[in-house]
Amino acid sequence: MSAIEVNDLRKSYGQFEAVRGISFSVELGEVFCVLGPNGAGKTTTTEILEGYRTRDSGQVSVLGFDPAGGPRGLRERVGIVLQSCGVQADLSVAELIDMYGRYYHERRSAEELIKIVELDAKRETRARQLSGGQRRRLDLALALVGDPDLIFLDEPTTGFDPHARRQAWSTIRSLCELGKTIFLTTHFMDEAQTLADRVAVMRAGTIVAEGRPDELGGRELRPSEIRFTLPDGHVAAELPSMPGAEVTREGDRVLVATHAVVPTTALITGWAVEQTIELANFSVTRPTLEDIYLELTGEASQ
Repeated sequence: MSAIEVNDLRKSYGQFEAVRGISFSVELGEVFCVLGPNGAGKTTTTEILEGYRTRDSGQVSVLGFDPAGGPRGLRERVGIVLQSCGVQADLSVAELIDMYGRYYHERRSAEELIKIVELDAKRETRARQLSGGQRRRLDLALALVGDPDLIFLDEPTTGFDPHARRQAWSTIRSLCELGKTIFLTTHFMDEAQTLADRVAVMRAGTIVAEGRPDELGGRELRPSEIRFTLPDGHVAAELPSMPGAEVTREGDRVLVATHAVVPTTALITGWAVEQTIELANFSVTRPTLEDIYLELTGEASQ
């Protein structure tokens, strides 16, 4: 059984179609990430899966339950981290986890959760005294207190500084090691690249691409780019023959687009060594997940 099964899901608000017949599945134990610009339908889809919004049509199964009825059996197996969570600010981290744990028949201990979310030094700190990143880790601990099988993370690192984001990623990876299934929405391409097993890109209520981050939109089939600057007195025409590669000049720099990145790189660097010349600013890049995302959502030229 998959953790989530969605078939021909539709939802409209008056004349506006927010979700237009999307279908996808999320396997047990994977991190599934949904990307898309504002208004793409991500939040509506997520809220339907969480049971907070009703659908117009289509079939939805979450851990074998229809979330529309809000069954208790599903609630006990799902943890949710919203974009903004409110907690009792006067209580400490440990007190909050203990209090929320009383809502569940089976729960993880405060000590275990504090260790998982790396708040050991803040155990007795009041919620109002936590930094933004620490508050989000507390939110995550509260979502885990009932030992859920499935966790919804809605833009969990929005507003974080780079260090706090890396700490949050470490925490999310620890959930994967516990065998949890994670449904993640984010605006950060590096977050999706780092954490997701599979990615779905939404645009105008539809899914326009789905797959592994390295393969999304045929990313693995796109040519890589080799860039470097030739020293004075040398021109691109002197470069060795590179079968299948496209060589262009960009000002004082050379761009080589190729699918055979390893042998082409070897030809260029071997030639430079033979000529005893230095290729300044040498780099090898491939299309990033952000490049593909911008193409898929029609934002590449905006």
